[in-house]
Amino acid sequence: MCHYGEKMRKNTQYLITSLILLSFLISACGQLSGILPGQTVDVSIIYGSEKQAWLEPLVKQFNEAKNTTAEGKVIVIQAIPMGSIETERGINDGSLQPVVWSPASSVYLPVANSNWKLTHSDDLFSGNQSDLVLSPVVIAMWRPMAQALGWPDKDIGWSDIANLAISEEGWSAYGHPEWGKFKFGHTHPEYSNSGIVSIIAEAYAGAKKVRGLTEADLQSQEVIEFMTAVEKSIIHYGTSTGFFGDRMFERGPSYLSAAVLYENLVVDQESKRISGESSQIPVVAIYPKEGTFWSNHPYVILNAPWVSAEQKEAAELFKTYLLDKPQQLLALEYGFRPADPSIPLISPLDTQHGVDISQPKTILEVPNADVISGVLDLWRETKKPVDLVVVMDISGSMAGDKITSARSSLMDFINNLDNNDRLQIILFSSDITTLTSLTELRSKRQNVLDSVS
Repeated sequence: MCHYGEKMRKNTQYLITSLILLSFLISACGQLSGILPGQTVDVSIIYGSEKQAWLEPLVKQFNEAKNTTAEGKVIVIQAIPMGSIETERGINDGSLQPVVWSPASSVYLPVANSNWKLTHSDDLFSGNQSDLVLSPVVIAMWRPMAQALGWPDKDIGWSDIANLAISEEGWSAYGHPEWGKFKFGHTHPEYSNSGIVSIIAEAYAGAKKVRGLTEADLQSQEVIEFMTAVEKSIIHYGTSTGFFGDRMFERGPSYLSAAVLYENLVVDQESKRISGESSQIPVVAIYPKEGTFWSNHPYVILNAPWVSAEQKEAAELFKTYLLDKPQQLLALEYGFRPADPSIPLISPLDTQHGVDISQPKTILEVPNADVISGVLDLWRETKKPVDLVVVMDISGSMAGDKITSARSSLMDFINNLDNNDRLQIILFSSDITTLTSLTELRSKRQNVLDSVS
């Protein structure tokens, strides 16, 4: 997957966000009839969609209660689900201006703040951020496959994934030739939180560390080879964690052997299986022995010029509401671990639903922004390459501005492909012509660009 059409992405983001905000405002107006203009404080929250089922009814309940600030203004919450890394981009380019950002985890916060500081003197946020709910990042694997690897008696981790990925025998080495090759999945780390934590965890495992990952570690042959081995088994890089959850649980073991997901998604799938809603075989959560991260859903009140003091006050009041015991107890029903440590972890957080509340044993340290950027660079070099064939119309109907625009767009597309991706360009009008054969772009990118221009 690659980045192109940045202007189109921003315009689309503006449109989608405006439509979502409009729908929330219409809903809020219905809940807040009788309140005069100027007597409300609007608090927009953009949050990781993984907690949508938990958060949406709480927003409605909070708004209906007409909670007020110290000055007596009614607080109106507008909550918008959106991908964590996509939101960070929008905040930093100004296309998104929420009061609160609640990404899936804190892992990307150092990068967000570093990017913000490029154009602002103050930090994007200050102080410690409160966690709303918790869910460890896990490797979701079909139970028979996990058992073939020795689960639950044996600890399983990234090293087992790497060994399976490079094995020519695949599952035959574990007595199951009928399962074929090991097929692994995680989301795209440039779009999704679970994708970025996946590759950071891979780097830590390759370096045999649980904290203090450095840029020098990323240059070591051990880390490079380890990440290459794991990424070799990737089937597809999706844009959201739900993509892998949905596809894996719909299509079964023939599609994916395992995927990096959140613990709450395993709980949700097992709840569906137990209730008869899903006919798939059981799935379990593997907590990598080398360590993992929490998906801790931080509540980040932005220190941005568009956020007023009364909005910050209102945002704090909504945070207090979310952390109250009734709302934290409700999180259990959706497979989350409450942020309130006084609440016991009970069903559906149990072995019947494929999870182990005594895990994870090891939590990895979040690296600094430079190291995270370095991990992304390394991933681009080690990820499974993409083979692309572009078919371009050069017939008379494309004369003038059309062909000029098409060439410009294609050149932008080529510039955003990775070095190890391969590209073939075919032209057609009355005849079909191969402009470039399937070529790795590493040393041939300029040649390909010259042929297009």
